Amino acid sequence: MSELEVLDIARDGMMVMLMLAAPMLLTGLVVGLTISIFQTLTHIQEQTLTFIPKIVAVFGALILFLPWMLRELTEFMQRIMDKIVALG
Repeated sequence: MSELEVLDIARDGMMVMLMLAAPMLLTGLVVGLTISIFQTLTHIQEQTLTFIPKIVAVFGALILFLPWMLRELTEFMQRIMDKIVALG
């Protein structure tokens, strides 16, 4: 296995990791910004107000995107296995 192949696998793994994390991170970001704007407009400065909606939204995004995430992980693992078989 050459250095280029190792770098290709590492790059592919990082891209898959970022793609799988993005839906939950973006959901948390949008919910957090929305709640922050609401708190600013209403002058409610309760710190714990942001946690429960963010947790619920991220959990909902996880449930919504889980089939796609599993498909992406399966395809990534299939690519890795194909490369292992090609070496042997």
